[in-house]
Order: sequence, then structure tokens, then C-alpha cells
Amino acid sequence: MTDLETDQSHFAAIFLDCGDTLIDERTEVKLPGSEVVIRADLIPGAKEMMDSLKAAGHRLILVADGPRQTFVNMLTHHGLWDHFDAHIISEDVGVHKPDARMFDAALAAAGLTRDDAWRTVMVGNNLSRDICGANALGITSVFMAWSTLRTHVPADASEVPNYRIEAPAELPGLLERLEVLTKHRAPFAQR
Repeated sequence: MTDLETDQSHFAAIFLDCGDTLIDERTEVKLPGSEVVIRADLIPGAKEMMDSLKAAGHRLILVADGPRQTFVNMLTHHGLWDHFDAHIISEDVGVHKPDARMFDAALAAAGLTRDDAWRTVMVGNNLSRDICGANALGITSVFMAWSTLRTHVPADASEVPNYRIEAPAELPGLLERLEVLTKHRAPFAQR
């Protein structure tokens, strides 16, 4: 069994949004007069999902829109900031998703290029930002349909996710199934 675990290839990186993917946006408390969130609750199962992904050896990259301090505050409070191998935040990059520069920065942080995009996964709750941006580069897109704050209906084909999950607990199993496919198939973008 140990040989099987070490033989299993992992995706090169897992990109994760934060709001309503890890953190419940409805519970956010902002610094008065600011857009900086000082605290918020995790969505059910998010901590266990992150622990599972980290324990499985996945390279995790935060790809999130907002002020850097928001993510430091929320993720540090819940013990998740250090689960990430890199933090790609719109305030630092100077653009928001779906701008390709956010995803290029995430790829670069993982030591990858656009040629490797098919070996990465983007998990997010926003069809117009997370899913559209990932799809444009051939990144496997996973829509986290946990929240009802944003639409679950794609505006057009660019917003149709490759996969959909209802809760964080579903992600580790989905990734395991997809990893088996990547061992036996051509890159997703070429299917």
C-alpha cells in the first residue's frame, strides 16, 4: 500500500479561493471604515479538507481577491495560512480574477508555466472570476457550490466548471479520482 501511495502522481498544484470556498463570507467582520476583514468563520468542513489535502502532499496555492491583510487575519486565526505554499492575492498582483495575471502568478509560484496548466486545479465559488479565469488557461475548474451568495448559473460557456462540489468534504475524493484519470489520459485541455 505504501508503494501505491508514493507512486500516485499528484496534480502539480491546487489553487484555492478563500471567500465561500474556505471562509463563510456571511460571517465576515470588517475593520471599521475598511475593506479589511478582521475575522470570519470557516465553512463547515473547510479545516478538515485543508488538513487532508496538506497531509496528502498537495501543493496548495491561495488565489484570492482582496486586501492581503484580510487573508492573513482570517486564515491565520483558523490555522490555515501556513497550509499554503504560496499566497497569490489581488492586492499584491494588481488585478482581480479572472485576469490571467492572477493565474500566471499562481503557476509561477508553483514553479509552473501555462504549459502545465492542465496539471493544476482551481477551486472557487465564483463562476465569473474563479471558473472563467481557470477555464481560459486550461486549468481544471471546480465550482464550490456551498454558498448561495453568488449565482450557480453560468452566464456563458466560459463559466461552465469542469466539476462541481457542494461542500469542502467532497474535494479530496474528487482530486483522488481525477489524479487516476491524469495517469491514464492525455491532458484535460487536449481531451
